[in-house]
Amino acid sequence: MMDNESNADLIRYGRALIAKTAFYFGPKGSVLKMSNGMNCQNCHLEAGTKPWGNNYSAVFSTYPKFRARSGSVENIYKRVNDCFQRSLNGSALDTNSREMQAMAAYINWVGKSVPREIKPVESGITDIPLLSRAADPTQGSVIYQQKCALCHGQNGQGQADSANIAYVYPPLWGTNSYTTAAGLYRISRLAGFVKDNMPFGVRHDSSVVTNEQAWDIAAFVNSQPRPEKVFEQDWPDITGKPFDHPYPPFADGFSAQQHKYGPFGPIKEWISRNQSSAKK
Repeated sequence: MMDNESNADLIRYGRALIAKTAFYFGPKGSVLKMSNGMNCQNCHLEAGTKPWGNNYSAVFSTYPKFRARSGSVENIYKRVNDCFQRSLNGSALDTNSREMQAMAAYINWVGKSVPREIKPVESGITDIPLLSRAADPTQGSVIYQQKCALCHGQNGQGQADSANIAYVYPPLWGTNSYTTAAGLYRISRLAGFVKDNMPFGVRHDSSVVTNEQAWDIAAFVNSQPRPEKVFEQDWPDITGKPFDHPYPPFADGFSAQQHKYGPFGPIKEWISRNQSSAKK
């Protein structure tokens, strides 16, 4: 139990910061006014504890770790600040601040029982099977209106709370949504997230959208305008880019369009073949 921890107050504060980020760091934030008004738990559901809801269960056991995006070994502080800058379209927090220490304490507490170097099966986001075709934003727009618009709005604007401080349901595109540098801007990540968690309340074993629908919804959402953010230092080794990272340069000969929407099978085959050759 959290109450049994020597730093229980810090852990509790960290959970509050993740569950209600906008109250502390949003446009009307009580600590800093430095983000788009979304909460960390909009992408890390149930304050980062929901199975297959992009949860934190593997963070404590696997960090620090090397990440190809930065080309460096990253600690938890770096990972949290990446989310602030990329998903919340904000600024990096001082790693010595009480707020950063609290969020790190909470994330560590969530995964404290996981053995070192182990990644629990239900951590992160599901990798759903690839389509044999490109994901279709046009078809995705139809499904979005049927299954997503009730909560997130016909124009992806989300629903604010009565005080207009935070979002009950976050915006999926537009000024206050995640940026083009966010992890969910890769449609494989968004498709897996949608499959297991949307509409809100769905769980891994009770999906109501098919794999194909999830891909098309993700293609539609990520085809809409959102804040553009570029980190020139990303992917110092371009051969480490994921198959669905949509921005050049690429090590392969596939177009930016195919890297964004697919079909992804040929790209993954090229990556597998060339990585295997490089190891020989």
